[in-house]
Amino acid sequence: MAEVEELGVQNPEIDVIKVAGKKSFKDEERERRKKEKRRKRLLKETEKADKRGVCYLSRIPPKMDPLKLRQILSAYGEIQRIYLAPENPEAQMRRKRSGGFRGLEFSEGWVEFADKHIAKKVANMLNGEQMGGKKRSQFFYDIWNIKYLSKFKWDDLTEETTYNNAIRDQKLRMEISAGNKERDFYLNKVDQSRALSEIEKRMVKKRKLQNSLDSEGPKEQQKPKVIRPFPQKKPLAETAFKNRPTLSKAVMAEIFNSGNDES
Repeated sequence: MAEVEELGVQNPEIDVIKVAGKKSFKDEERERRKKEKRRKRLLKETEKADKRGVCYLSRIPPKMDPLKLRQILSAYGEIQRIYLAPENPEAQMRRKRSGGFRGLEFSEGWVEFADKHIAKKVANMLNGEQMGGKKRSQFFYDIWNIKYLSKFKWDDLTEETTYNNAIRDQKLRMEISAGNKERDFYLNKVDQSRALSEIEKRMVKKRKLQNSLDSEGPKEQQKPKVIRPFPQKKPLAETAFKNRPTLSKAVMAEIFNSGNDES
């Protein structure tokens, strides 16, 4: 024991390793507890989600929003979530132009009840009936169009919306990519056009310069060319034949005339 204590005193790194080992063990235990709590919470949420029920509304009365719908349906049971799909923007623009309601309206909706049995009873009881309430209410004469969706969970709705959003984002990316390709193609063609126009300008300048040189060329050709004479000696045979002695015509006439006289 004394040797161990001495080693411990002499090597403080051993104490540091022990402390680090204790901390890491505590951290692992803490993480394990957190994971266990998270798993239990998820199980509880899953059990609650299995007990919930979703009703579908195929028509939403004009000027009704999620808050008013919650106030009306909360009288029949506990409501968790409500989602109302906005109407088509084109229909909204047509309604505004015609002088109708200028606010936002909804085309369809989904309502999640805390208990699926209550949701089923509410759908069977209200479908096809008047909304009622106070006679001064603007929804008094509207008819319920509600249906219970069996084996349908709220995650299915969010999954569909997520899928639709993913498709929309993909289409948007494809359109952006196509637009970028068209832009690059256009800019490339613009650069090619500029290069061709510059080449054409240079060719025009070259033709003008060539034409000017051609127009100046004949004038220079009309000028007499300077030919420098270089005298050459004639051949000897030709000079000897020309310079040989010849008889004169008078002598030849006397010779031929003398012959005629003797005869």
